[in-house]
Order: sequence, then structure tokens, then C-alpha cells
Amino acid sequence: MATDVGVFYREPDVKTKYISLWYVLALVVLLLTWSPLAAQEESKTVIGPRNAYLADGADALIVGDGEEGVRLTLRGLQFAQGAREKKTAHANLCAGYVMIDKSLTALEHCNWVLERDPYHWRTYNNRALAYLRLGRYEDSEADIARGQELQPRSNKLKIAKGMLLDEMEPVTENIEIDERRSAMEENVEDSDETDTVE
Repeated sequence: MATDVGVFYREPDVKTKYISLWYVLALVVLLLTWSPLAAQEESKTVIGPRNAYLADGADALIVGDGEEGVRLTLRGLQFAQGAREKKTAHANLCAGYVMIDKSLTALEHCNWVLERDPYHWRTYNNRALAYLRLGRYEDSEADIARGQELQPRSNKLKIAKGMLLDEMEPVTENIEIDERRSAMEENVEDSDETDTVE
């Protein structure tokens, strides 16, 4: 037994040992969860598109799959966050519907974009193509001109202008084939055959 020498002393019992162990474990867990390392693990940065449907739709349009591009972009429009994603979705729908020959639907999306951003030259290009398919050549020409004001070096607008000129002023072939040489060669072959026959 412990003797009393003026200082209180008590031998720890088993129950107190277990409680102390739990306090130590709780303190360790608390320190681990509040450590800067744990805070860094919680705040993660994920690299990639915020709206995967819009990104996949754009990829499909780039490779020329208009149907799939429009389908994915419509789905992405449902999840669009903010004005920029909505504008991107409508601009891509404008291009996609032109690709699949739905020019009237394309115009709705083109107009939506240009009402909100009159400096979006790519949409002028796509709307010009929609007008071109509808036979609205003056509207197409006006959009190409506006797009070229905004982006004078655009190859896309130059191609669209070439397509417009081909529709408005088709180039007729002025190639004349001179068949005299081939006729002379045929005559020579005929004369060789007649010379050898007696």
C-alpha cells in the first residue's frame, strides 16, 4: 500500500487507464483532422471542363459529327452555368444546326448569341452560312461583311465569302478542248493500216 507522506497519492485503476487512452486517441484524431495537410487534401483542384457535355459536343462538331454534336450540346445547355457557357452552347448549336441542314433552327441560336454579344464574329460566319443555305444572299453577304470588320484575317469568313460568290455568280467553265491533235493521230493510225493492206 502507498503511504501518506503529506502528498496525495492514488494508484491508478484499470478504468482510469482506458479513459486516458481514449483521451489520447481523441486528441490524435483531432490534431490530424485539423492539420494543414488535411486541409490541403480537402481542397482539391480538378482539371477538365466544367461542363463535359458542352466539351464533348464541341469535339463532335469539330470532327464533323453534327447530329451527335447537337445532341450533346443541347444536353450541355441544360447544365450550363453562367452567361459564358450559355453563349458557347448557343453558338455551337448555331454551327451544328447549319451542319445538319436545319438552317431555320440554326438562325434561332445564332440570333440568341448576337443579341447578347454583337462582336462574336464566328456567329456572324455561321449565320451567314445559314442564310446562304436558305437562299438569303443579301443577309449572308451582310453577315460576312460584319464578321470581316471584326476579324479581317479570318480564313473561315473568306471561305464563306467564296461559297456566297459561287452561289451568286457561278463560274462557268471556259475550257476549250482542242481535239485536232487526237483527230490527226487517228488519221495517222488509219493511214498506216491502209498502207499495209494491198
